[in-house]
Amino acid sequence: MTTVEDASALLNPPVKRSLLDRPRATTGVWSWFTTVDHKKIAIMYGTTAMFFFLVGGIEALMIRIQLAQPNGTFLSAARYNEFFTMHGTTMVSLLGMPIAAAFNHYLVPLMIGARDVAFPRLNMLGFWVFAFGGLFIYSSFALGGAPDGGWFGYAPLTSTPLANGYLPGRGTDFWTVGLIMLGIGSVATAVNFLVTILNM
Repeated sequence: MTTVEDASALLNPPVKRSLLDRPRATTGVWSWFTTVDHKKIAIMYGTTAMFFFLVGGIEALMIRIQLAQPNGTFLSAARYNEFFTMHGTTMVSLLGMPIAAAFNHYLVPLMIGARDVAFPRLNMLGFWVFAFGGLFIYSSFALGGAPDGGWFGYAPLTSTPLANGYLPGRGTDFWTVGLIMLGIGSVATAVNFLVTILNM
């Protein structure tokens, strides 16, 4: 004689989960790390952009304190250049682009009547590459000095000739690799939006 538990096990066998299955967690902290929901990813973009907005605002405050009076000594010349470079980079690449992406992630699928974006995992990858790229750029403060060649990246400030380097240290390397990561995240997001809008 079988029990009710045995009968339910026969009718509903346990499903083996694969690494490629859609994440199922909808609540809790872990669900924010594994989500492929376009609305949650939009909220994460917006929150991360606001965090970098706060950091960029602190950098702007430090720059303004330095410039408040002639011959200011609040920041050294090298530190001023680092804050100037990081403030511009933050406001353009870590606030402007992701805040637009946050609105697009949230609204585009709703406006076209799609259940989600075309490639939800690519959507998630784009966010995490963006977030890691921003943290990678800022890790340069702790790992040998931030970039100090201006946020616009024009030569000769960013060039490093063999005989007489203009930018000693690794700050510009962190800045360049970080911006490449931000670019990869932006391209992933752009491809996802194009396919979503054209096909869904």
